[in-house]
Amino acid sequence: MANKEHRKSSNRKRLHRIHRHEFMLNELENKALMRYISRYRVTNKSKFIRETLIRAVLRQFEEDSPTLFD
Repeated sequence: MANKEHRKSSNRKRLHRIHRHEFMLNELENKALMRYISRYRVTNKSKFIRETLIRAVLRQFEEDSPTLFD
């Protein structure tokens, strides 16, 4: 049991977010984001933006990766 708890704490240390990234939106982009957040009841804006960004990055990596028949 103690070993299981140790693994959980070590995973948390590895996944701790220490790198800050800031970006700016224009008025229309911000309005669209705020409308989406309101309409779909997003409770954690930071998590939503982070997951959406990473999803787009991973999708692009997948599209760019070589395939067997290229």
